[in-house]
Amino acid sequence: MGFFSALESSASALTAQRLRMDTISENIANVNTTRTENGTPYRRKTVIFEAQDGNTPFSSYLSNASRQLLKSKGVRVSRIVEDQTPFKMVYDPGHPDADENGMVQMPNVDVVTEMVNMISASRAYEANVTAINATKSMASKALEIGR
Repeated sequence: MGFFSALESSASALTAQRLRMDTISENIANVNTTRTENGTPYRRKTVIFEAQDGNTPFSSYLSNASRQLLKSKGVRVSRIVEDQTPFKMVYDPGHPDADENGMVQMPNVDVVTEMVNMISASRAYEANVTAINATKSMASKALEIGR
């Protein structure tokens, strides 16, 4: 794996974690949204990651060991899915969206879970920034050898 491959992998992870953080922020912002455009409460969204496939048609001619070295080119977001867990039911008879029993369907967003996910995304982002800085430092040291 060369310097540019390492930078490419970390850069793809930075992009993926930024989108994950945007999605978490959207979930937190909509924690009290009881009515969306389709008339239901907001549904929590989750980001699904997958490894980017770095195989090229030429690599199909290489041995399995060589293909494994070329395989991963980082991470990408494959899709954003809505969490299908049931909505929370809250007793609030004065709420405009309350049913005849005074129950309101609230979003399936748990702020504590979202905060844990936010910390996780933040740490992953920081780790990839550190990896990029280490790669830059290694490249710089390699150039100093040639002087």
